[in-house]
Amino acid sequence: MNANSGTIGRWQGAGLMATTLLGTGVFILPQITIEKAHSGALVAWLLLTLAIIPVALVFGRLASVFPHAAGPAYFVEKAFGRTAGRTIGLIFLLVVPIGAPAAILMTFQFVNALIPLEGWAKVGCEILVILGLFLLNLRGIQVSAKLQFGLTLCIVAVVVLLFGATSVQPGQLTSLASHGMPQMSTVMVAAGIAFWSFLGIEAMTHLADDFRRPQQDMIPAMMMGTMLVGVIYVACTFLILLVPTDQSVAMIGVFDELLGGYGAQVIGVLGIASGLATVNVYAASAARLIWSFSCDGILPRFFAVKNNHGVPIRALAALLSVMASVMVLTYLTGQQLEHLIAWSNGVFVIIYLMAMLAAAKLLPKQNLPLVILGCGFCFALGIALGASMAYVLVLIIVAAPFLWWQKTHISRKQSLLIPD
Repeated sequence: MNANSGTIGRWQGAGLMATTLLGTGVFILPQITIEKAHSGALVAWLLLTLAIIPVALVFGRLASVFPHAAGPAYFVEKAFGRTAGRTIGLIFLLVVPIGAPAAILMTFQFVNALIPLEGWAKVGCEILVILGLFLLNLRGIQVSAKLQFGLTLCIVAVVVLLFGATSVQPGQLTSLASHGMPQMSTVMVAAGIAFWSFLGIEAMTHLADDFRRPQQDMIPAMMMGTMLVGVIYVACTFLILLVPTDQSVAMIGVFDELLGGYGAQVIGVLGIASGLATVNVYAASAARLIWSFSCDGILPRFFAVKNNHGVPIRALAALLSVMASVMVLTYLTGQQLEHLIAWSNGVFVIIYLMAMLAAAKLLPKQNLPLVILGCGFCFALGIALGASMAYVLVLIIVAAPFLWWQKTHISRKQSLLIPD
C-alpha cells in the first residue's frame, strides 16, 4: 500500500472530526431527543458523550499505530484474518450509499426552511449537491479540512453567542425540575436517537494517511473533536429546553427569540454546510476504502487509479453515482428516512464492536479497560436497536461466504501456477 502524502494537521483533523460528528444533527437531533425524553434528553446526551470517549480513544490509538486507508477493515484483518477484515470493509461500503443519502435528506430540512422544495425539484437539488461534493474532492481532502475547520468555529461561535444572550431565570430551572427524575427507558430511547450524531469516528481512521503526523496528531484530533461535539449538543439541548418555540426547526426559533431574527438564514446555512460536511467525509473515506480493496484484488483494478492530488477519482465517482441512484430510488419508493437511519446504525454497531475486539489483540494490554467499555457500549446499542440489526446480519451472511470463497479460489489458482 502506498501511503498518501500527509497534508492534515492536528487542528484541521479536529475540525474534520467535529463537523463529521456535528453533521446533519447539530441543530435537529436535540429537539427530537427532547420530544422523546424532555429534560431526560440532557442526561442522554451527557451519558452518550461519556460513553463514546473510550470508543474514540481506541479508534485513535489503532489509527495512529496502524494508519491505513482501509481503517477498521484493516484493523480487523490484522487481528482476525483476511475474510473477517474484508467483510467489515464490504459492509461499510454497502452502508455508505444508504447512510449518506439519509444524511442528505436530513440536511434538506434546513434547505426547506430557506427555500421550500418538493418533488423532483428537491431530488434534482440533491443530485446537484452530490456533484458538488465530487468537485470539492478533486483536489484532495486537505481543501475540505480547511473549510470544515472554519465551519466548526462558526458553529461554536453561534452556540456561544446564543448562550451569551440567554438570561436564565430561577423559574425556568424550576420548570425543568418540575418534570421530576427522567425515566431510564425514555433516556435510552433518546440516547438511541442521539447515537446518529456520533457516527463518523471510524471514518476518520480511513484518513490516517492524510495526516502529516498520524502517531502524534490522530488521538488529540479525535478527542478534541469528540468532546467539542458533546459540549455543543448538550448546549443546544439546554437552549431548546430554556426557550420553547413553535418553529419546525427549534434552533431557528431559539435564534429568533434571543437575537431578534435571521434564524432561518444563519441556522439554515450552518445546518446545510455541516450536513454536507458529514457526507463529504464519508464519501472521501469510502472512496479510499474502495481504492484499497481494488489494490488488494477484492474489487476490480479499475478503481485503483488516483489523480495528481492523490484522490481515488474512479472510486469516488462510482460511489457518488450510487448515492445519487439511491436518492432517486428513495423518492420513487417513498422509503422512510427513519428506516435508512436505523439500518445504518446497526451496521456501525457491528463495525465498532469488531474494531474494539481487534484492539484487544493488537494494542498493549493497558488498553483493555477502554476496550471493555467500548464493547459494553456496542452491546447496549445493539440491544436498543433490536430488529434494525437484521439488515447488518443479512449483509454479513451474504458478504462473508463470498469473500471466503474468493480467498479460497485465488489461493487455489496460485497453487496451480506454482510448479511441483
